[in-house]
Amino acid sequence: MEQWKKNLIVLWAGQFLVMAGMTMIIPFLSLYLQFELGLSDPHEIGVWAGIIFAGNFVTAFIFQPIWGKLADRYGRKLMLLRSGFGMALVMVMMGFATSPWHLLALRMLNGTISGFNPASIALISASTPKERMGFAMGSIQSGAIAGTILGPFIGGLLADAVGYRPIFYITGSLLFCASLLALFVVKENFDAKKAAARVQSSVIEGFKIISRIPQLMSLYGVSFLIQFANMSPMTLLPLYVQQLHGSADDIAFYAGFVGSVTGLSNLVASPILGKLGDRIGAERILAVSVIGAAIAFIPQALADSVWHLLLARFGLGMFLGGLIPAVNALIRQYTPDGMESRAYSFNTSTMSLGNMIGPITGGALSAWIGISGLFYLSAALMLLNGFWVWFTLLRRQKPISRKTG
Repeated sequence: MEQWKKNLIVLWAGQFLVMAGMTMIIPFLSLYLQFELGLSDPHEIGVWAGIIFAGNFVTAFIFQPIWGKLADRYGRKLMLLRSGFGMALVMVMMGFATSPWHLLALRMLNGTISGFNPASIALISASTPKERMGFAMGSIQSGAIAGTILGPFIGGLLADAVGYRPIFYITGSLLFCASLLALFVVKENFDAKKAAARVQSSVIEGFKIISRIPQLMSLYGVSFLIQFANMSPMTLLPLYVQQLHGSADDIAFYAGFVGSVTGLSNLVASPILGKLGDRIGAERILAVSVIGAAIAFIPQALADSVWHLLLARFGLGMFLGGLIPAVNALIRQYTPDGMESRAYSFNTSTMSLGNMIGPITGGALSAWIGISGLFYLSAALMLLNGFWVWFTLLRRQKPISRKTG
């Protein structure tokens, strides 16, 4: 088997375990706070659960560009091993938490040392043949999506089977095994001497260089809107499902189904559309997917039954499946040599920002525009971004500067 395929398989598994570990805590976090950490007031539990879940994204947003700079200097494999083994240890430590403050501190530490995903994407982009780039990006993305979808499901099953604390031990052990597999199987063609000879810019200087490339800023805008549009109505979906269902029966089941169906269609579409992007160009896939995603938000606002909402969100996931692989492929295309890891890390920070701002904005605006209004807002923002993509990526095709940074 070719080495790039070995890398892809191992890092797919790593992406799956990292994202599953991040989301596995969702179904039982409030119960963990109640039964293991001693909280009893429902409001207090809700506040702590929100803060603890968001803590990971806050520190990830801050530290991802720093790890990206170090990856360009010392190699992507070193950074993903640092992140993988580090998160494995922190995940095990979460099982020993004795107060909400302990758990919050560990979640923030987890976000601080994270960086497995952007390092994996950067390594795949550097080792994959150009003609297979779209397929590889779609496949690696499907691993992250699969982990995100199945993480809460696995967490719920394990909580019933083994209790809350052992879940952290199991997840940490799996992350350790995935990192160990990456240590021995994954290989990177990284020229340390060449990297050392480059003039290494600071994180801020690196961002200034990248910000002068309009194509990259457009792609970061797409990444932010993907997360913002997905997360802004997410916490309110159970209420919307309840409105559409008109009954208290099976609300949890339908809400979970609605929340996961987008990820399922995304999982299916990502490798297919990534491979199609290799044939017709990632720019075209991105443009069609942005417009398609904008249109797919509108039926969600107009849905008059849970099944209509399910179909609309399934369609949204198909278009989102074309967005992320295309964004990752184009980031590599437009990034100056020597700054690939930083470019992907800035993109990850942008996505973390969307994860933070989306739910807060959605909750605040829902009082004025309602849940349906959030879908219209997402559609409008995505449509505007479509025009930006057309202007920066399709209308103004310019030679790519490959100067190092």
